[in-house]
Amino acid sequence: MKRMTRLSSLALGLIFASAVAAQAACVVEYKAKRDNPLELFYEVAQVGGDCTVADATARLQKRLQRDGLTLLKVLSVRKK
Repeated sequence: MKRMTRLSSLALGLIFASAVAAQAACVVEYKAKRDNPLELFYEVAQVGGDCTVADATARLQKRLQRDGLTLLKVLSVRKK
C-alpha cells in the first residue's frame, strides 16, 4: 500500500511538472507589416504552447490578423 501511494505521488508530481513546463511562456521575436499606408514592425511577444517556430508562427499569425497585421518572419523563439 505504501509503495502504491509513493508511486501515485511521484506520478502526480511528474504530471504537474510537465504541465507547468508546457505552460511556460515562449518569447518570440518577429517582423510584421500593415498595408495602406505601409508600416513595418519589429516586436517581441509572449505566446503559449510549444516553444517551436512552427507553433509560435501559427499563434502569432492569428493574433496579428486580429490587429490588421501580417506576420513577415519569426526571427527567434526561446523559452522564458
